[in-house]
Amino acid sequence: MYISKYFILLLISLLSACTFETSKIPPETETSDKNSTSTVTPDNNSQFIENLVENYLQKTQVKTKVNLTLPEAQKIQNQFVAEISKSLGPVVGYKAGLTNQKAQASFNVSQPLRGVFLEKMLLQNGSVISAKLGSRPIGEGDLIMRVGSAEINNAKTPRETLKYLDAVIPFIELGDLVYSQDIKLDAPALLAINVGARTGILGEPIPVADTDEWENRLKSLRIEMLDENGKVLASGNGTDLLGNPLNVVLWIKNSLQAEGKELKKGDLLSLGSMTSFIPVKSNSTIRARYIDLEPNKTVEIFVKFE
Repeated sequence: MYISKYFILLLISLLSACTFETSKIPPETETSDKNSTSTVTPDNNSQFIENLVENYLQKTQVKTKVNLTLPEAQKIQNQFVAEISKSLGPVVGYKAGLTNQKAQASFNVSQPLRGVFLEKMLLQNGSVISAKLGSRPIGEGDLIMRVGSAEINNAKTPRETLKYLDAVIPFIELGDLVYSQDIKLDAPALLAINVGARTGILGEPIPVADTDEWENRLKSLRIEMLDENGKVLASGNGTDLLGNPLNVVLWIKNSLQAEGKELKKGDLLSLGSMTSFIPVKSNSTIRARYIDLEPNKTVEIFVKFE
């Protein structure tokens, strides 16, 4: 009988110890295999960057949530661009996103975001391309200014930048939102994917001059985005770009200098969208018509989608 009691007490002790040890297993260890959606953080981004590059090049949607600050997202963008440039060529310019107050308010930021354009991203007017140019492609009416001199880095005001710009270029940006629709696209998420840069259509450069007339022309220009039948899909004005397109030029210059970088002659500066997003569809055409960009002349560029 004593042996029986001793055996029972020993068994209870062993079971209690097992229960105690099991209770120390972290909950995430027990359930980690059930998580189907990962979240990228500053301490866990190497796999995200690898996946992001693969998704971008294969034009498939990213399904990873992003929990980053803007400086952290900028570091990811730098690594992302370094990888895709192996396929798409060197940096030929910069793009500003969220260059109007409504867009900034919707993303809870007080200034634009900056990305880069790589050589093979930019196509000529009239190009025919696949409507599946990205995983979530969009079109928008944009404008590019070309740097004519590295002296622009010394400019202190928007008006001064005009001295060092040699051309304005009509531009249809064809961006890519990249992420799956069920992933919240906040400002750091957008910054991490290079502000959605994918491709775009360049018009012919129009020489600019350091005059009040040209500054006013840039502010007062109007853009209309049309389909193949002439239906207006969206429209906007030069003042939609931070109130003055030259304000965006100065912002890009200042944001680069804050990181120890400078503009150089020939850099292309995409100033952001003057219109709402336009869906990209197969067997369609998007045209951008610029009114008052050149005196007594309407400038138009277009792209066709297969």
